[in-house]
Amino acid sequence: MASAKNQALAYPNTGFATKKANLQLGWLSSGFKRSIAIVLFFALWEILPRIGVVSAAFLPPLSQVFQTGWELYQSGQLSRHLAVSLQRSAIGFSLAILLAIPLGLVIGWYKLVAETLNPLLELFRNTTALALMPVFILFLGIGELSKVSLLVYACTWPILLNTISGVQNVDPLLIKSARTMGLPPHQLFRKVILPAAVPTIFVGIRLAGAISILALVAVEMFGSKAGLGYLIIYSQYSFEIPQMFVGILIMTVLGLTFNYGLLAVEKHFTKWKKNPVE
Repeated sequence: MASAKNQALAYPNTGFATKKANLQLGWLSSGFKRSIAIVLFFALWEILPRIGVVSAAFLPPLSQVFQTGWELYQSGQLSRHLAVSLQRSAIGFSLAILLAIPLGLVIGWYKLVAETLNPLLELFRNTTALALMPVFILFLGIGELSKVSLLVYACTWPILLNTISGVQNVDPLLIKSARTMGLPPHQLFRKVILPAAVPTIFVGIRLAGAISILALVAVEMFGSKAGLGYLIIYSQYSFEIPQMFVGILIMTVLGLTFNYGLLAVEKHFTKWKKNPVE
């Protein structure tokens, strides 16, 4: 009995430690499964050009791309292009949020406004930003104003449409309950409609964040002397392929960072929304 008691005292947290170890192993296994495809992709990128399966002139090894990126960073070129692109993207994205959310709330809340503006919205939402690029350049010139304006246009639609949808699709029972409690219209909108629409609005914001990066390449093709899009296009024309892939990889990392950052902000503002699976 004493021996058993001593063993129990010697290993008091064995069950807890085992459970913790299993959780850690599960997390590592899940992380491994998520990353294995990316690791294999990069491994093939490095190996295939070196063994001659793919021409290194068109697809340089990944290590060569990293080396070129490091040289661009040391020379200051990469930082300059990145700063210009970030500034353009951030300005266009921020202005789109400031424009689209208030407009979407008004259109979604007031039926008369929605019915009046809906034909116009349907017309412009189906007109791509790239198709309007010559129009923006014609009216606003080839400088920064036309580039930022085009980004604002491209980013506005997912935010605007998701904001309208979020307001219009609030559970009618919530609205009915709030009105039964005697909430005036302005409090109903602020305390019920807006919080319920936030998750849908953030879906639009995340889509707009991705669009702000994707549209950057097209925007910086015309009349630009700096920016990641300019770096990619210039490198293609001058056949500096490793430099072109540096720009592409930086754009990819930038898009992923932007998306995960917005996802973190979305989770912060939607803590009240419980996962039904949990």
